[in-house]
Amino acid sequence: MASALRPPRIPKPKGALPSHYYENFLEKKGPCDGDYKKFWAGLKGCTLYFYNSNRDSQHVEKLDLTALVKLTDDPPWGSSRDPGIHFSLVLRNQEIKFKVESLESREMWKGFILTVVELRIPSNLTLLPGHLYMMAEALAKEEARRALEVPSCFLKVSRLEAQLLLERYPECGNLLLRPSGDGTGGVSVTTRQTLDGSSVVRHYKVKHEGPKYVIDVEEPFSCDSLDAVVNYFVTRTKKSLVPFLPDEDYEKVLGYVEADNENGESVWVAREAPAPRGPGPAPPSGGPRQLPPVPVTPVSGPNKLTPLRNEDENYVIPIAHAPAATYVNGDVPSPSRPVTRKPKKVAKVPAKPPKLPVVPKPEPQGLNGGLAKKLAGNSAQAFFPTTGLADLTAELEEKLRRRRALEHLAGHAGDL
Repeated sequence: MASALRPPRIPKPKGALPSHYYENFLEKKGPCDGDYKKFWAGLKGCTLYFYNSNRDSQHVEKLDLTALVKLTDDPPWGSSRDPGIHFSLVLRNQEIKFKVESLESREMWKGFILTVVELRIPSNLTLLPGHLYMMAEALAKEEARRALEVPSCFLKVSRLEAQLLLERYPECGNLLLRPSGDGTGGVSVTTRQTLDGSSVVRHYKVKHEGPKYVIDVEEPFSCDSLDAVVNYFVTRTKKSLVPFLPDEDYEKVLGYVEADNENGESVWVAREAPAPRGPGPAPPSGGPRQLPPVPVTPVSGPNKLTPLRNEDENYVIPIAHAPAATYVNGDVPSPSRPVTRKPKKVAKVPAKPPKLPVVPKPEPQGLNGGLAKKLAGNSAQAFFPTTGLADLTAELEEKLRRRRALEHLAGHAGDL
């Protein structure tokens, strides 16, 4: 049986390989690494990207070169038996060591790194004219990129805030760009250095004239971009001024400033991390204040769950809720709380009493006084159920007495 036709395999689209100013194999060893690890490295802008292979489009590590302090090619101590060629990048907070296979590769890496960091082609390296031409192209691309990019040391802060940032975080740098306070669209440069134990803060004005930035000093200097302005201050001060790069440390707990109503001072309030919930619901800590419970006066008596009534409305207690009582040959006592009676309205009797005969008929001999008493009791219960009614009229009470008297006489006549 012929096999079913399979659709042709379509290769998965691969991501485009990133373009770099320069790329080649590079062995890297960081301060926490035990040995060198080989990567395919590429330089783009002021960042050095590391890949597992030259066919990967996604980097696994990267190194920011804006904090570069110096570049050295001295071999590390104790590496006399290592045939590789070494150089090191000394950054502001760490030192990264590299190893390459040839002297030419080391000179190429040093030349491209210094070109993009200092925006100039180094002249003290052993390079061929073709290599210098490649670096000139990389320099033009980097200048065009920086012309459209705001440097990382540019912060939207005021004059006072810039001074406080440089004073509070000296390890992050001592040069900061900020918007100008005159509203002309220019920028200002704030620097802070230490002289004989005291801080020296200086502010410089940079005018924005068309596409150029002009540094307002004794000899005005024109720059094509803000990054060129930063580079001017760094190079003219022999790298004693370092661009301010804030640390990317993020807080895990939300905090805010709250004013104390008692003393008027402001305090920093940080919410605690939420604790794991137990089996039952727990009220949130630090949440909104709950209203205190309303005090309830206990009700005397067996029924303690009787709801409170509104005093503005006149409620009537239902008959079914009145306490039951049995009354024998006596007046019905009135309850402690009288019920308001409506005028011109007589309560209805559950059963209409039969008409009494004019002459009482003699009853049979088998009917004795006990049966008569039972009938009398049943009749009374039929007319007046034991519900504790207190709205009987005088007319009904008179009829009741007459009925009992006639039944009593009928009982005596039957005995005779």
